[in-house]
Amino acid sequence: MTDTTAAPVTDPAELLATFHSRRELSVVQPTGSLALVNTQWITDAAPQPVWGAAGLWAPLPAGESGLKVTASAADGVSIDGVPVDGEAVAHGKDSDAPSTITFGDTVSGTVIANEAGEYALRVWDTQSEGIKEFGSIDAYPYNPEWVVQAAFTPVEGLTVGFEHIKDEGATRELAVPGEITFSKDGVDYNLAAFKAGRALQLVFSDATSGDATYSVGRFLFVAPNADGTITLDFNRAILPPCAFSYAFNCPMPPKQNRFSVPIEAGEKNVLKKDGTLLHEL
Repeated sequence: MTDTTAAPVTDPAELLATFHSRRELSVVQPTGSLALVNTQWITDAAPQPVWGAAGLWAPLPAGESGLKVTASAADGVSIDGVPVDGEAVAHGKDSDAPSTITFGDTVSGTVIANEAGEYALRVWDTQSEGIKEFGSIDAYPYNPEWVVQAAFTPVEGLTVGFEHIKDEGATRELAVPGEITFSKDGVDYNLAAFKAGRALQLVFSDATSGDATYSVGRFLFVAPNADGTITLDFNRAILPPCAFSYAFNCPMPPKQNRFSVPIEAGEKNVLKKDGTLLHEL
């Protein structure tokens, strides 16, 4: 009898190719980065329209999660599968039971919150211009020089101010669970990564940013090992969501995460079908 069990893939370049193909699939999903067409913060008490979505939207009383929508049956708005004819509440993603919002066959919505307790409606469209124009995510070939073994030192109460693209220079203090330190080519680095779910999110730029790679910078998601080490595989550096849709407000690299050397590894830019840039640098 022939053993047809496939041997596990261990070649780093092959593993990266699989990672890359999954990334390209992920960004064209119904709530993938290319599907986002609008993010509108609802802060005024008066109900307001939202571009790309039906109905009128208003905030809920302070402390309640989500937004109130007013719509008629003819508007075609459904929340959690129930058509809206009058008023209804769409719970935010910070709720134990976030709402699923649909506006038709291709358009859906989600409600997000910020640190101030304000809520926004995000509108997603599986027929967005971004999805229609998307060709590929340009990336560097596998580069073993940028698989870095670093040390992770937990630090309690540490925060770092992160600017975001649309915040006009204001910073948001984000909790940084510890310090990531390493030396490479005679240079010592101490990086700041904030918590993102079960991982740490490193927002960085380098000498390729705005030239060969997206100008705002790139993301790398990492997790400390039990022995106090942490592996920074920059081959898995990804473009931020704002590289795919202007409706995102991405964090920018703090000073200590701005490399003066080129990191020629990871994703570079989002390309259209004709090979030109989807978004300008």
